[in-house]
Amino acid sequence: MKRGIFTCWLLTFTFATGIANFASATDAEENASNPLAIVNNTDLRARLYELTNNTNRIDYSLEGAYMIMPKFKVIYDLHYWDTDITGQDENDFESVHVKALYFPKEGLLGSWRYRMAVGAEWILDFGNEAEGIGSGSDQIAPLAGIALMPGGGLVLIPLVQHFMEYDGPDVSTTALRLIAIQPLPHKFWAKLDAKVPYDWGHETVPASLEIQLGKTITSQLSTYVDGMFGVGSERPYEWGLGLGLRLSY
Repeated sequence: MKRGIFTCWLLTFTFATGIANFASATDAEENASNPLAIVNNTDLRARLYELTNNTNRIDYSLEGAYMIMPKFKVIYDLHYWDTDITGQDENDFESVHVKALYFPKEGLLGSWRYRMAVGAEWILDFGNEAEGIGSGSDQIAPLAGIALMPGGGLVLIPLVQHFMEYDGPDVSTTALRLIAIQPLPHKFWAKLDAKVPYDWGHETVPASLEIQLGKTITSQLSTYVDGMFGVGSERPYEWGLGLGLRLSY
């Protein structure tokens, strides 16, 4: 399990340092796949997960972000699941997420630009856990992170977030996350997203790695595909595939 988690982080750093050699030397516009970007967007997404018990889940989601003020951003997600985890097909709304982010400071660290962020996420579960949909817990999750921009359009985003329930089954999970986003020629981009959560109640680390390849079609329209992989013996799923459509404004 530890080797799998190490591989997850190593691949992210390798991506971040290696792919920059193929990028433009000029900074690109901010990409909405960066949760700390100063952008407004709405995404429609569908993701299929092959779970570890030979069942599957399709997560349909409406996701987006809006800058309320220059230093204050709201991110929102609404999720609808279709799954056979109970042995029969079930589908219903899973959860809604609202994340508030404040950017207290940005500037230069040597030659690197940076942007700091603090905030919290509210997760409201729709109570369909008997159908294999959701956790049954309403949660609050404070977070902190920083976007590092060394140049060439590359962005590195380390984040830490702690999830805890205020209603429903116990939740106590601290998640470390590292995102790397790199613009590519012909208005493509690549993203690597390593997630390493520690579940304090079960003493497990259900780590995962996500790879995204996107294409900017116009200044208002983008599309992307995702590949998701569970990492280690306590992985949350085996693999997954996703498709997204993004509207920027």
